[in-house]
Amino acid sequence: MKNPKTLLRVSVIGTVLVALCCVTPILVILFGAIGLAALTGYLDVVLFPALAFFIGLTLYALWHERRRKKQYDACCGQGSPHFRNPPHE
Repeated sequence: MKNPKTLLRVSVIGTVLVALCCVTPILVILFGAIGLAALTGYLDVVLFPALAFFIGLTLYALWHERRRKKQYDACCGQGSPHFRNPPHE
């Protein structure tokens, strides 16, 4: 993804949605309502790996954002020759 903020946003939204489906009986009620109640036994097989994936993606996005911020600070911090002083009025 070109924008690291988008990666973080997508991973957090995915983590919240999957956690919500793991903890609450939303999918069980939904599957029962549409006639797919037989599939509720397989929800854990899909949801737990998806939850692990999205938690890992969130941690990666946070690590990537922190690393990018450190590189920016090292490049353009006050001790850097590229640091611009704000114009004086």
